[in-house]
Amino acid sequence: MATTNDLKNGLVLNLDGDLWSVVEFQHVKPGKGGAFVRTTLKNVLTGKVVDKTFNAGTKVDTATVDKRNMQYLYADGEDFVFMDLDTYDQIHVPAGTVGDSAKYLLPEAEVTVATHEGVPLYVELPTSVVLEITYTEPGLQGDRSTGGTKPATVETGATVQVPLFVGTGEKVKVDTRDGRYLGRA
Repeated sequence: MATTNDLKNGLVLNLDGDLWSVVEFQHVKPGKGGAFVRTTLKNVLTGKVVDKTFNAGTKVDTATVDKRNMQYLYADGEDFVFMDLDTYDQIHVPAGTVGDSAKYLLPEAEVTVATHEGVPLYVELPTSVVLEITYTEPGLQGDRSTGGTKPATVETGATVQVPLFVGTGEKVKVDTRDGRYLGRA
């Protein structure tokens, strides 16, 4: 248990049986009436974002979330298998938990896996990864870096918009949060 005065970004709360991560909080002390804390909370499992206001000093239930560095090993049916880099224990994470991160997940990639009471909550990738382009249309004479973009398929199967001058076989840096092309690697 903690009070609303102890809130900080990234803290996970257990509210009504759901886990909510504090995205943003603001302690407000109006001229009239009691102080309160205005928060923006994100559901850890569904990603839903809500605004919630607490009276100052109210007790809130915190959840213990264990974040560990793990290495992605392989896909096993609908599950993804990760290995803890400290204990070498392997855990199976359902595809629904991995979500869109699977598009940028290469074998032996190091990621952060968050668990609560042994249940995987989410997988956090590095902000950018280097991927090789397996197929893209060839560029034409006169294509320049200030020109348009074209779709390119990378080694994980994801499609990324790249500049016209980038060709098949080149390695590119991709933002894992939104799939943007960041440059050649």
